[in-house]
Amino acid sequence: MQDYQEFLEEILIPEDELQERIRELGQEISRDYEGKDLLLVCILKGGVMFLTDLMRSIDVPHNIDFMAISSYGAGARQSTGSVQIKLDLATPIEGRNVLIVEDIIDSGHTLTSVINFLNTRRPKSLKICALLDKAERREVEVPIHYRGFTIPNKFVFGYGLDLDEYYRDLPFIGVFRTKPMQGIE
Repeated sequence: MQDYQEFLEEILIPEDELQERIRELGQEISRDYEGKDLLLVCILKGGVMFLTDLMRSIDVPHNIDFMAISSYGAGARQSTGSVQIKLDLATPIEGRNVLIVEDIIDSGHTLTSVINFLNTRRPKSLKICALLDKAERREVEVPIHYRGFTIPNKFVFGYGLDLDEYYRDLPFIGVFRTKPMQGIE
């Protein structure tokens, strides 16, 4: 695989801004869920880095669980709109305060399907914490209770978001270069 810099148009959100905003989100969540039972549900794979940093910023006791959802085909740069649950929760959520932790929301179709699916299990509350909100791509309205950043309609990668399953480990959010660099074919 090539060096990520060949694909990087710009750094949209640098590491220090990401970490500061995540700390702020953790403080908001801690205030809102003080004295309440909290279950963080991470949407895999993209949400893992966000979840780990976020949960270190939350000072109320909480549990975590994971779901894997697929709405992108292999190598796709946007959602197909067809949602498949690849991994379901291991934890019962009936009567619990559930906070979905998502890396990015664009069209809203995937998360709307997840919300509808989880609501059938009768949680006490079901809210969303999204690191990135690509609002101008929204086709279905999604109630985002905790929002990290609103970003433009550009393909982004890094900090959990992949580029063909690579570069999730980058500490920043970068914009994918749609045209090759000068001299690279």
